[in-house]
Amino acid sequence: MSIAEPKPQVLKAALWMTGAIASFSSMAVAGREVSGVHDTFEMMLYRSLIGVVIVCVVITLTRRWAEVTTRSMGTQILRNAAHFTGQNLWFYAVALIPLAQVFALEFTTPLWVIVLAPFVLGERLTPLKGLAAVIGFIGILLVARPSPETINIGVITAASSAIFFACTLMLTRKLTRTETIACILFWLTVLQAIMGLVAVGIDGKVTLPNAQTLPWLAVIGFAGLLAHFCITNALAIAPATIVVPFDFARLPVIFVVGAVLYGEELDIWVASGALVIFSAIYLNVWSQTRKIRVA
Repeated sequence: MSIAEPKPQVLKAALWMTGAIASFSSMAVAGREVSGVHDTFEMMLYRSLIGVVIVCVVITLTRRWAEVTTRSMGTQILRNAAHFTGQNLWFYAVALIPLAQVFALEFTTPLWVIVLAPFVLGERLTPLKGLAAVIGFIGILLVARPSPETINIGVITAASSAIFFACTLMLTRKLTRTETIACILFWLTVLQAIMGLVAVGIDGKVTLPNAQTLPWLAVIGFAGLLAHFCITNALAIAPATIVVPFDFARLPVIFVVGAVLYGEELDIWVASGALVIFSAIYLNVWSQTRKIRVA
């Protein structure tokens, strides 16, 4: 009996997700490397400024300026305020706790979407979605192990970032009903550059990039856009049930990166919690895909 060859779509999705994993991991390392010099607001400012240049060049080359509109500015501002907050919390956590723990808590974002979607998008909370959410939050408890000894500001900010990322996803879903990717990415970089400029000016101190931090800041700016570009392309050619397991490969990859670069040890609670969270997310994705097939 011969083993069936992987479908071309699966191989292409795997390649795109490899790019996403490399991008997210690079951004985490770059964030930690500059955290001793730049605060999170400065990281976001420089990341956004680099992103503005990249997005404007791409829009110009593809002649899509007509797609950039202001008709959904209210939602654009809310979306980017949520993402700006979540990304700042994420960068803050990256500098304080093991990278694998940050990524494991970030993966709870889809579970927060399940909980918040009925209020934000008016979507129905089905029993299966509710079960997935409960399983996922058991995973959160395993990763965070809430107690006076284990709870710290790094765990709190990493867990909180997932909530704001969930709000970002839901508002992005609303925007995609009327706006193109070019429009969403343009306002993402421009609005967050403005937010970053306001935030860094609050304390009156702005640290300019130097020869050591500039390359890392460039990695943050480029990798942030590339990661989402890769995931979008993967989802365009393969079902979410295939893409999600590839995305979860970020966890073992970032563990290896953390172990090699920073001597971080594998925490069995983080690994166990991550598996539980993955099971919950995959259950939800599978149920949604199955519903579509049946319909």
